[in-house]
Amino acid sequence: MARYHLKQAKPVLPADRRALEDRVRAILDDIATGGDDAVRRYAREFDRWTAPDFRVTPDQIRRVERALPETFKEDFAWCHARVTDFAKAQRDSIGEFETEVEPGIVLGQKLIPVARAGCYIPGGKYPLISAAIMSVATAKVAGVGHVIGAAPPRDADGIYPQTLYALHASGADEIYCIGGVQALASMAYGRVGMTPRDIITGPGNAFVAEAKRQLFGTVGIDLLAGPTEIMVIADETADPALVATDLLGQAEHGPDSPAWLVTTSRDFGEKVLAEIALQLETLPTAAVAGKAWEVFGEVIVVDSDEEAAAVSDEYAPEHLEVQTARDDWYLQRLTNYGSLFLGEQSTVAYGDKGVGTNHTLPTGRAGRYTGGLWVGKFIKTVTWQRLTDEASRRIAPIMGRICHEEGMLAHEKTADVRFARYAPKNV
Repeated sequence: MARYHLKQAKPVLPADRRALEDRVRAILDDIATGGDDAVRRYAREFDRWTAPDFRVTPDQIRRVERALPETFKEDFAWCHARVTDFAKAQRDSIGEFETEVEPGIVLGQKLIPVARAGCYIPGGKYPLISAAIMSVATAKVAGVGHVIGAAPPRDADGIYPQTLYALHASGADEIYCIGGVQALASMAYGRVGMTPRDIITGPGNAFVAEAKRQLFGTVGIDLLAGPTEIMVIADETADPALVATDLLGQAEHGPDSPAWLVTTSRDFGEKVLAEIALQLETLPTAAVAGKAWEVFGEVIVVDSDEEAAAVSDEYAPEHLEVQTARDDWYLQRLTNYGSLFLGEQSTVAYGDKGVGTNHTLPTGRAGRYTGGLWVGKFIKTVTWQRLTDEASRRIAPIMGRICHEEGMLAHEKTADVRFARYAPKNV
């Protein structure tokens, strides 16, 4: 099998993350010890937010609801329904059970929703309205008891109106106008009126990702996400213009967003390169998408479908589109990706905005070992056991010997006392 590049990403030296890590650590430590005053200081510095309160009031929510067009509300309701329907189907796919593995030994599994979740919605270049559905609504389907939503202020009036509406309509119990590291720290430590969360979720910039990494352990997190990625696997049956459109569509996220094409046809790859150059001439976000394509774009030509699948599994892309004559074969063969989009009729934008699957997905090859955010992330899968007297006595010598071999003599004693305790009474 063989592969070669028509276009290869430019070499990028690994970033020195120490300054970022140190800066985030200092902010988290300051908020942990300095409390609300520290949060307010960072809100003024980073968000230019000077209002005395962070929590959004019911009156503010009602004003936004009245002001937004009905078409937006209807569109949002459609997306909300699709995502929650899929999350409910996921929830129904897992279940509690008990099984008697041998006479007198009953083992079981319980599903317990997390009690308190905090969902962060970034506001940066693009306010990701749909992120509210992906996190808040999914948490609610999971049965989370209390969900906080947080987003940075867009201007002096607070959160971007559509984002505020989305948080409320998705079921957030409380909504806070706060951004960045200070938002995550407030949810973790319980600041500015919040109660501490058990898990925090949501995308964001490098500071947000680093804050989640450092807060992990104090709270749970969904996953660590870097710049968004797209890979398209296509053959000569695909439309070069459509593939080019999809690659650039994802590249507009930021100048560090990789976009990769894997194709079994050199001629097709060359046509896509020409289409990308053509479309960048008129694309409204060409300044961003063009930079991402210039630095991180790749076109890889392979000699077979098997090699295409192998390349894809090595890259483990966050978003993976397949536009070939053998889409079903790829569905069965591919193993490493965040979310898969089969056929030209589907596209990453559908998954990002509300077709039903979640858009919080693994990046940076993390698709090799994890999937994305789903309803199960908000549910603890716990186990239990129950034994009869006779079964406990029967296995006590086995367990005791294992403990002894490990040198754990106090553990061994817990088995020994049960062997004696449950001895037959009339022997």
